[in-house]
Amino acid sequence: MDVTGYTQEFTCPIAPARMFKALILDSNNLIPNLLPQFVKSVDLIHGDGGAGSIEQVNFTEGTDIKYVKHRIDELDRVNLVCKYTMIEGDPLGDKLESIAYEVRFEVGSDAGCNCKMTSSYIKLGDFTIKEEEIRVGQDKARGIYKVVEAYLLENPHVYA
Repeated sequence: MDVTGYTQEFTCPIAPARMFKALILDSNNLIPNLLPQFVKSVDLIHGDGGAGSIEQVNFTEGTDIKYVKHRIDELDRVNLVCKYTMIEGDPLGDKLESIAYEVRFEVGSDAGCNCKMTSSYIKLGDFTIKEEEIRVGQDKARGIYKVVEAYLLENPHVYA
């Protein structure tokens, strides 16, 4: 099993606890409402939303991804950390077994947040993951974060 890892970090003006609540704890409700042109639904298909649970993200018709399934590996509400693994879906194709993610929300400057996402690509064979493919995925994730950030800025009472 060959693993390739990448990390991306960015800051935002939203408090870490609010970002964690919006992007992790309530993503099944919030993301389809904020991004209905891309995300049809986020459904809990096994478990209670905590560690061991499996959720399925269903994308709208016309997008290049039909769905993905994530297994929640760890959900630390105190330290604002979520670890989850993509275990099924179009992005894995025939070259990836899974993609493991760790998302952390830490206190940043000016009461904002430092967001850190680490991705570990577990490969099925001997091949090189193209940096451009990783960058496209990271840009999509960053885009979701920016949409949530804008929503929380416009609605300071939500997840307060």
